[in-house]
Amino acid sequence: MDQRQYLKNCYVTVGILVVLLLTFIVETALGGSENTAVLVKMGAMNNYAVVGGNQWWRLFTAQFLHIGIMHLVSNAVMIYYIGYYMEPLLGHWRFLLLYLLSGVGGNLLSLAMGSDSSLSAGASTALFGLFGAMTAVALKNRANPVISYLGRQAFWLAAINIGLDLFAPNIDIQGHIGGFVAGVLVAIILGDRTTHHYSVKERTVAAAVIIVYCVATVRMGMVIKL
Repeated sequence: MDQRQYLKNCYVTVGILVVLLLTFIVETALGGSENTAVLVKMGAMNNYAVVGGNQWWRLFTAQFLHIGIMHLVSNAVMIYYIGYYMEPLLGHWRFLLLYLLSGVGGNLLSLAMGSDSSLSAGASTALFGLFGAMTAVALKNRANPVISYLGRQAFWLAAINIGLDLFAPNIDIQGHIGGFVAGVLVAIILGDRTTHHYSVKERTVAAAVIIVYCVATVRMGMVIKL
């Protein structure tokens, strides 16, 4: 796929990358992407601020911020390549909705299981949601060798990264796991535009699980943090 075709087929992916870059530029202009005050001001994830300060919007905004240039680059490269396959498969609006909801879903598990003082940010919650979604689509389309292969690759990329998270300091492993789970559930509900979809019963169960997940993580976060 040449550059012009990529822009046509994956313009949501490109738009996400542009937003991430512009946000990083603003972070830098305000004092640096590794400056705690800047991160807090721009909406990084902090459990005390979310619950104690009633700043629930941080569950959404944190997925657009990054801490350091390498953090941005590593996430952006992965989003670029997975968007190459997933946006045409899912369709533009499904891909965008999946991306945004997975980011929030990952941050909800951080809220439930993270510490009061921790500060986290990054698109990796949404990225792991894309891994989860590709896994879910592949499980329903195991007879398609290409989709099945992409699903296995996505699953093992997520699994290996979560395994590495166990040995790395200052990594929001809860956000990664939560993003993956949210991606699986949202993909089951939304389906895609070209292949076999999950049944109405399966979608209903996934929707019920998402509701329980949201209620449970919010309640856990509020009990632990206050």
